[in-house]
Amino acid sequence: MFVTRFAPSPTGRLHKGHAFSALTAWRAAKAAGGRFILRIEDIDPTRCRPEFEAGIYEDLAWLGLDWETPVRRQSDHLADYAAVVESLDHRGLLYRCFRTRKEILDAIGAAPHGPAEAARPGPHPADEEARLLAEGRPFAWRLSLDRAKEALGVAAWDALSFIEEGSGPNGETGRIKARPETAGDVVLARKDAGTAYHLAVTHDDALQGVSHVIRGQDLFEATHVQRLFQALMDWPAPVYRHHRLLAGPDGRRYAKRDQSVTLAELRAGGLLPDRLGAELA
Repeated sequence: MFVTRFAPSPTGRLHKGHAFSALTAWRAAKAAGGRFILRIEDIDPTRCRPEFEAGIYEDLAWLGLDWETPVRRQSDHLADYAAVVESLDHRGLLYRCFRTRKEILDAIGAAPHGPAEAARPGPHPADEEARLLAEGRPFAWRLSLDRAKEALGVAAWDALSFIEEGSGPNGETGRIKARPETAGDVVLARKDAGTAYHLAVTHDDALQGVSHVIRGQDLFEATHVQRLFQALMDWPAPVYRHHRLLAGPDGRRYAKRDQSVTLAELRAGGLLPDRLGAELA
């Protein structure tokens, strides 16, 4: 069964880039006689807002999309992700990281062998960790690449790969060797949320039976570490289809942080959904 999804974060209103990604996935599901899932990835408590979630439903319905219900909201399932973190910790694959974002960024800038080296800070010395815990300092859980490689075994590590039916930013397609080492020791549980993107998205894709992940090329590099996480958890590996990113008249890709024109604004200006759908086809 062909199952795909659109999984936005309610941190702002949707723009043309979101519409293109949602329509691409929805049309693929319809063409394959499969299922289309909408998932709300709202694990960031500082940026996600209910009005933006409501806007997602409004914008997608205006585009003419339909989806299965109930919609999974990640913030309703934090206990699921916590259970995965606990199991990985019991296997000795995680370590506590008390370093601040600024300390990590400073280390990346100063690393003699590049950012990947600094993104693997490693565990704190035992006495330092005990002191920081006693002080009640917040920490994130990081996945140790060294321990993950040992747990999988060299042969399985070297065989890690994924199928790309679309195209990466540099034209990557077909069977691709996964290179999780490029991401370093990624955070799997943030200090403020109890989980992080890589953990939540791979967990939910496995739980919801997603067979094809259709998303923008900006997330192509994330596939490498997500493929490692799927292998560690013995979750199935979906097929990936990364698509091009839309750019505005100024040549910059549509992005919330750049305050791109939203679908709500286009709608208020009189744009009809059929016209937008034809443009994005």
